[in-house]
Amino acid sequence: MNKDTSSRLDRRIRAGKLNRADIVRRLGELAFGRANDCVRLVLEECPDLDELELSLLSEVRRSDKGGVEVKLIDRLKAVEALSAAMGADDGEAAEFLKALRDGGEP
Repeated sequence: MNKDTSSRLDRRIRAGKLNRADIVRRLGELAFGRANDCVRLVLEECPDLDELELSLLSEVRRSDKGGVEVKLIDRLKAVEALSAAMGADDGEAAEFLKALRDGGEP
């Protein structure tokens, strides 16, 4: 999701105009979004924060020795929430979520 879309979604939330489609779209972006900008945040010397899409970022820590730890949101929880929001109560969705939890093992 780009910055503009995120801002529009934030305005809709504040205005109380958020609907199910907005929630499903946002959960999909969290579940399957790319973390490229989160990596750019820690690798680039002076990244332009206004240009970075950091919605997947949960936490950043820098150690005393210069190491960096980047923590992203729990995508499995986002996928589970997306499945619930879409009303996926069928066995196929449950099987997919189980495979994700088990690291892809059948």
